[in-house]
Amino acid sequence: MFTGLIEEVGRVTGRRGARLQISAPRVGKSIRVGESVAVNGCCLTATSRAHDRISFDLLQETLDRTNLRLLRRGDCVNLERALRVGDRLGGHFVQGHIDCVARIRSFEKRGADHRLEIELPARFSHYVIEKGSIAIEGISLTIAEVLSKRLVVWIIPDTKRHTNLDGATAGDLVNVEFDLLAKYVERMLPRRPHSK
Repeated sequence: MFTGLIEEVGRVTGRRGARLQISAPRVGKSIRVGESVAVNGCCLTATSRAHDRISFDLLQETLDRTNLRLLRRGDCVNLERALRVGDRLGGHFVQGHIDCVARIRSFEKRGADHRLEIELPARFSHYVIEKGSIAIEGISLTIAEVLSKRLVVWIIPDTKRHTNLDGATAGDLVNVEFDLLAKYVERMLPRRPHSK
């Protein structure tokens, strides 16, 4: 379990098939083999560590469902260690289970802040509400607008500066995890027959 508050922006130092290596001076020195780390919002298990470098093995499911398959040497990634009992919860509950990858439609500076608009796949649209929580690239954000086939969040300067969104542009693919509570509520409600 995570909070969506990014601790560090790491850098990809190697990617060979299903093996990913990241340099992270802060997180890398404190993580132990076997612990969970959210990488761009995706929960991964540290399989080895040497100084500030952490390695992870990626499942085919992870490669298929996330943007981690697109990572190249030198790319920046958001990192967050798993929540410990007793930690403060400043974001929202984030599982690190990516629901889909979505494309950035626009990312524009508006005054001091940035307006981020991403595509909203139709099959997930029922999970979003205005002022609801969402994790994009592992960042806990509040949905500002729900539009037809897209959603909008606002990014404050500190968040942009201290996450990999600092280099994001229109057309980029981002990992999205919808709110956990919405998914549980959906599961508990009676299923509606599919419309034809």
